[in-house]
Parts: sequence; C-alpha cells; structure tokens
Amino acid sequence: MKVRTPGGQAHRVTRRWVPWQRKSRRLSLDGLEVPIDAPGGDDPISAILMVLWLVIALPIIGLAVVVMLLTSIELILLLAILPFAIGARVVFGRHWTVEVRRGFTPIHEERAGSWTASGVRIKELAREIESGNVPADTLAKQSAKQSAEQS
Repeated sequence: MKVRTPGGQAHRVTRRWVPWQRKSRRLSLDGLEVPIDAPGGDDPISAILMVLWLVIALPIIGLAVVVMLLTSIELILLLAILPFAIGARVVFGRHWTVEVRRGFTPIHEERAGSWTASGVRIKELAREIESGNVPADTLAKQSAKQSAEQS
C-alpha cells in the first residue's frame, strides 16, 4: 500500500513474501557515467585517447555486467523459491513480516502474525504514516550493528 506523509514523502507498507531482504537492491551504479562516444580519428593522439577511454570504460562496463548478472541470478533463485516460501507460510502458519519502505529502501519491519493480522497492521501503519507518525527506522540500526560486527 503506497501512502504519503503530510510533507509529501512516499512510503510503501507491504508484507514481505520471503523471509529475507533482497541484497541486490543495495547495489547501485548511481553516479557512474560511461562516456557514450569513444574518441575517434586516425592520428596518434586519438589512438592514445581511445586507449585511455577503454581503460576507464571497461571496468565500469564490467561492473555493470557483474551487477546485472548478480541481480538476475538472485531474481531467478527468488522465483524458484517463492512457491515453496508461500506454501510453507500457508501450510505451517508462518508469521508474516510487515515492512515499511521509503521509496524502495526498507526502513522498518515487524512481525505481524497471520494474513489477516498483517493486513490490519498494514492499514494501521498506513494511517500512522498519513498522519505524520513514520515508524522508527529499525533497519538502519540492524545494518549498522551488522557492519560493526563485520569490522
């Protein structure tokens, strides 16, 4: 469910269908610009510029290809596991996790119980956000804690 704060900031309140957060959403190539036109010409300076352009552009293109491959592998695995995750939730009565995202970045999550209870909690969180009460950023604390543990 997409809602806006009184200040106009968009938030999404949804159930998380799988028990983990996608990691590839955190990978980003923002700010990296690959020059479209390679230098051209027949003189030695153009040849040097072409080599420099290749030295700069190939790692960036390689990084973009790696990010796309990792994202596609994760998406394929997600699609393969999704029926089993949904089936386990239905058969074993697993609790649903409700998450709040600012744009597409998760900022808050909480366990909400059954399908019906999670639907009620989604509506409650949406009303809170619309009234200006955005839930605490619980995920920033978790990621900071994980970063500190890895160091």
